[in-house]
Amino acid sequence: MPLPLKNGEVLRGRYKVRERIGQGGIGCIYLADDLRLEGRQCALKEVEYDRALPLKILEQARDQFLREATVLARLDHPNLPKVSDFFSNGQRDYLVMDYVPGKDLRERMLEARRKKTFLPEGEVLRWAAQLADALDYLHHQTPSIIHRDIKPSNLKITPNGLLKLVDFGLVKILAPDEVTITIIQGQGTALYTPLEQYGGDDSHTDVRADIYSFGATLYHLLTNEPPAEARKRFLDSRNLLPPREINPAISTRVEKAILWAMALHPDERPASIHAFRDVLLGSRELPTIPAGRPAFDTPPFLIFTTSAERFIGYTALGLFLLGLAVTLIR
Repeated sequence: MPLPLKNGEVLRGRYKVRERIGQGGIGCIYLADDLRLEGRQCALKEVEYDRALPLKILEQARDQFLREATVLARLDHPNLPKVSDFFSNGQRDYLVMDYVPGKDLRERMLEARRKKTFLPEGEVLRWAAQLADALDYLHHQTPSIIHRDIKPSNLKITPNGLLKLVDFGLVKILAPDEVTITIIQGQGTALYTPLEQYGGDDSHTDVRADIYSFGATLYHLLTNEPPAEARKRFLDSRNLLPPREINPAISTRVEKAILWAMALHPDERPASIHAFRDVLLGSRELPTIPAGRPAFDTPPFLIFTTSAERFIGYTALGLFLLGLAVTLIR
């Protein structure tokens, strides 16, 4: 595996690495000085490819990166870091983004937990309103953009109180009539990932995947406890404790909104960020779930129309449950 960049190393004759500030499964994130614009600091997000992949697949992955980086560079929203450049350096590609100073919400939550207290609901809702604006903006792009990795550590608060959604590692572009393109293949972080995002088929993932992750993030921020993974809830819905059982200070309205967003079946979630935000912030009442349909219904990847699909689907489900059982035993 190639070594990380060294402090002081200059990329593209412009970006001088200060230090490594993050490490992921697909590369590092570096703080760098922009030598062309004096005084400007930026974040370099590294995308490193598996060299064991066939050359054709590597070429396709890099083409996908360039297409999606072009889309991201056009975004302009106060709650999103600006992507100002992208380039290749050997076997690695880089996104150049605004550096966002400040603590992330995971750090804020852990501080509250150490003090044996909870983040105030009002403060969390102010952050949620900003995140909703950012996601609404992404979802209304043409084509729509799904983030797919919303979690507390990807939400930073600047010194002046502005929330920034900082990581685009799993972003998905919903391009009509095109093969889905994703900067980095992945599933997101298990605690915040809906069932339909597991596996290699992205065809069932839409804006409601972000809504699930949004709800799971709020659950964690308001309770100091990670939500049960969707896979475990699929086996037993009782694995997810209602938020108010952990933190009674949470309002009934906010608890209901969070559980609505975290429904296992996407059809049982809010259809849009706008609808979720209105219920969460009290602008409208939670809609009634139609009678005769359980809140946690069949996952979307188990909805079949033919006997062949049923056979393949339930075989896959059996393998999935076997794998989960092995994981739990370990």
